[in-house]
Amino acid sequence: MKKTNLRWLFKIVFISLVASIVFTLASTEILGRAGYIVSFGVLALFIVVGIIFDVIGVAVAAASEAPFNAMATRRQRGATEALLLIKNAEKVTCYTNDVVGDVTGIISGTTAALIAARLVEGFHTENFIIPVLISAVVTGVTVGGKAIGKTLAFNKNVAILHSVGKMLNFLRLKPFAKKVNTDKQAKSEKHDRAEKQAKSEKHDKTDKHVKLEKNDKADKADKSAKSK
Repeated sequence: MKKTNLRWLFKIVFISLVASIVFTLASTEILGRAGYIVSFGVLALFIVVGIIFDVIGVAVAAASEAPFNAMATRRQRGATEALLLIKNAEKVTCYTNDVVGDVTGIISGTTAALIAARLVEGFHTENFIIPVLISAVVTGVTVGGKAIGKTLAFNKNVAILHSVGKMLNFLRLKPFAKKVNTDKQAKSEKHDRAEKQAKSEKHDKTDKHVKLEKNDKADKADKSAKSK
């Protein structure tokens, strides 16, 4: 495995761990103090965030650069940002679907379990129906939402990515732009070095040719002087 791939793997694992810890602590802290309405609101938020990022990831994977290249030539806001996402589709989908999508899915399951435990304790019952119902509803909403979202992402990927690009433009965020610029700079530097080397070789050949001409003229002058 290449060094860059290993670095990317460790980066994703680290981000996933940090995101999981932060989301878990946040949800636990909120649920520990909030009532049932706020608790279900937090649960719904995790589910919606997971679905939204899943839709964005699928839209990026399904989108083509052509419409956004056309938008970029017309200087439409958000087109450049959308192009950056498409050109880095593999990493974008890893962030949106694997990191955010999977982490929010796991956290929503944990949150649902905590809410079910509070309900069982609040109603002073050991009936297993409450946890089962909550788990079933969360699973159904999550799976159904992602299924609908994927269909929408395939059919409306241009509109979705353009909206995401506009949001990134409004927030003045250009994901992966640094890497793209670095790659362009490296290519430009390589081209400049090759051009300088070619000019240097051409200059050396010219100097050598001039010296040969001077030597020939000097030899002819010597021969002419001797003949006289």
